[in-house]
Amino acid sequence: MTAAAVISFLDHFGIIVFAVAGALRGCQKGLDIFGVLVFAIVTATGGGTLRDILMGDLPVNWMRDNTYLWLAIISGAFTFFYAGRGPIPLRALTVADAVGLAVFTVLGADKALEAGMAPVIVVVMAVMTGCVGGIIRDVLAGEIPLIFHKEIYATAAIAGALVYVGLTHAGISGWWVPWLAMAVVLGLRLAAILFDLRLPRFLSMPAYQEETK
Repeated sequence: MTAAAVISFLDHFGIIVFAVAGALRGCQKGLDIFGVLVFAIVTATGGGTLRDILMGDLPVNWMRDNTYLWLAIISGAFTFFYAGRGPIPLRALTVADAVGLAVFTVLGADKALEAGMAPVIVVVMAVMTGCVGGIIRDVLAGEIPLIFHKEIYATAAIAGALVYVGLTHAGISGWWVPWLAMAVVLGLRLAAILFDLRLPRFLSMPAYQEETK
């Protein structure tokens, strides 16, 4: 299998995984099937849509090829009916989201590299592709986006994008390069969930508050 074949497979697989993650979040919120499908679609297409707009690649990918939209709809509908059989385990949502993050990070990096963008922009496009769909989903759910307050998330995407960019610029290619980059993202994300790893966060400044009273 060539690297191009891997990217083509991941392009569709990523839509399915992120659609499932979005649909699961909608089911957790008790939405009807329309709401669940909206969550599935925006989660699956949000990051790629913003990436394509910023790169000037218009119409965006799911408008040029409606296979992406149908995959999101079918995956969301299947999740809605399957999830109705019992309680939705949080682990299923977090794992699906982590896999989607890994896949879309690599897809974003690959597209930006193909467009000849500078390495730093490639990383930005990769993180955007991996994270924006989830941000939109969480905002619609009335929650602070996962990327801003939970375990390592965007940092995992940055690490995977750097691996992909670094290997590509070093002239290293092969079917295993996308898989390695995804493994980095997925490994870091799952480790963060398992061991509660997180970046330092602001807690409080009681001393400063006392001084300003």
